[in-house]
Amino acid sequence: HLEERYGRNIEQTWGGRWYADHQAMLDQEKLDGVLVLSSSDVHAEHAIACIEKGLPALVEKPFSMSLVDGDRVCRLAGERNVPLMAVANKRFSPPYRRAKQYVEEGPVDNPAMFCGKFNLGYDYAVQMLEGGTVHVFDLSQFFMGDTARLHATGVNKYQRYPDRYTFDNAVITLEYASGSVGQVCTTPSALSLKPWERVEIYGKNAWLAVEDQYELLLYDSEEGPAKSWKPVIPNTLIYDEEFGGYMGLVENFLEVIRGNEAPFVTGREGYKAYELTVATHLSLDRKGPVDLPLDPAEGDAERNKVIDYNA
Repeated sequence: HLEERYGRNIEQTWGGRWYADHQAMLDQEKLDGVLVLSSSDVHAEHAIACIEKGLPALVEKPFSMSLVDGDRVCRLAGERNVPLMAVANKRFSPPYRRAKQYVEEGPVDNPAMFCGKFNLGYDYAVQMLEGGTVHVFDLSQFFMGDTARLHATGVNKYQRYPDRYTFDNAVITLEYASGSVGQVCTTPSALSLKPWERVEIYGKNAWLAVEDQYELLLYDSEEGPAKSWKPVIPNTLIYDEEFGGYMGLVENFLEVIRGNEAPFVTGREGYKAYELTVATHLSLDRKGPVDLPLDPAEGDAERNKVIDYNA
């Protein structure tokens, strides 16, 4: 009843039609593409339904709550040649886009190390890795490429998730296929207020930092000052949507539908970011490193022994 109430309210306010059943919508509407923003446990089911209709899909994170299902979605999209994207909005955030330019073109090219931090103290953030840290995992691959090995350590100091997680603070070390290294620190023990996030990338005699998706700092000289870039925010700008990258993400999806652009972030990249969350759980349970990529079926089976998402 609550879902219908919200659906009818949006229907009356913004137009369109509310459906209680996604398949009925896909059968009855003439759609150009679909935003899959449903509950995490049905992302794969809804994405598959879209792909089978030949509809481009943009899937919210976590891409899937099952490696097997997520892999199936990606394979089906490839077989049907249907565009599939994942919500990785931080790739579209202006400070990170500029940082990417410095990594690709210099002076922080061929980076040796990535350092990421994600701290968010919202009480409702019951999926610390899958709902939050997955963004920093995606940024790690965005800047450094695929991860070959992951080793996580953690503590359950405050028991923030007594029925769900075996830890509440974690440090994750990453070894990339390129030979570079990285580290991600994550905690729900902070405040709900910003700052939430910081990323640092180290090259040869140059490094950069993005502070809370807002300020970019570049250190590229022993003699000169650090270079700082912050956005100019006009009074018409909705900050989180624009500088959080959401607007750029949706714009790219629309251009993909029109055939004018390639996806800036693919479904497979969304799958890999989720895979890193699974590998973190496995590493903490094994008390040792985990090699990637994971076998989807074996990864799901082992993860299900460690964590119950339905708790």
